[in-house]
Amino acid sequence: MNRYARMNALLDAMAAEGHVDVDSLARQFGVSPTTIRRDLNHLHEQQLVTRTRGGAVATTVNYDLPIRYRRASHAPEKTRIGRAAAALVGTGDVVGINGGTTTTEVARAIAEGRPDDDAARHDSARHDTKPPEQITIVTNAINIAGELTVRRHVKLIMTGGVARLQSFELTGPLAYDTLAQIDLDYAMLGVDAFDPALGAKALDEDEARINRLMAERARTVVVVADSSKLAARAFARICPPGAVDYLITDTGAPLVAVEEIRDAGVRVIVV
Repeated sequence: MNRYARMNALLDAMAAEGHVDVDSLARQFGVSPTTIRRDLNHLHEQQLVTRTRGGAVATTVNYDLPIRYRRASHAPEKTRIGRAAAALVGTGDVVGINGGTTTTEVARAIAEGRPDDDAARHDSARHDTKPPEQITIVTNAINIAGELTVRRHVKLIMTGGVARLQSFELTGPLAYDTLAQIDLDYAMLGVDAFDPALGAKALDEDEARINRLMAERARTVVVVADSSKLAARAFARICPPGAVDYLITDTGAPLVAVEEIRDAGVRVIVV
């Protein structure tokens, strides 16, 4: 079980019982008590639990869990899509990533593709070599920034802006001004819909405006969308199909839609 699945399981246990015990969780998940303590400390920092001696209890704060801890629909497909998108990225690239459950998987796959921080540090000391060159990630997504902050080999740049509760994305003039000043190798865009004729779309016009600028600042635009987005409708247009280099989707995508998107000049990767 990876860390993200374990975090979800910890929160499920907390919701069911109201409290958790370090030793019991360590036996349940087959990891060390130190690992569980580290997980609980992280959740405590996010104000999702309150640490106690030997465990944790549920907080009394009443709010929805951040997007990174929700059980997303099409989760296995989004994991595959995230890995396929991450495979396009090379060392030294500058990658823009907007908010969403699929782009969160992209960010995780990019980060997990970097050497383990502790292992890299020991290896560097043993061989007297410099750490591997960083990948730079620019994001307006609060949850993605929170996960990547601790990644030693990821240089993280976060836009300013006003936080949107629905998506944990920063929008507005501050976000726009930040993106307007930088160039990207890749823009990894999660969307609410992708239409073969109209292109990438979002439910909110402010998010669409920021996403559009991120695409304009990128050398290569990659839309990551599970198959349900190819049959969806959304309010605001991000960019036309001609502005998209890659669409990465899953095997549930309608073949007719895939062919229409390819005919529009978009390279489609089905995973």
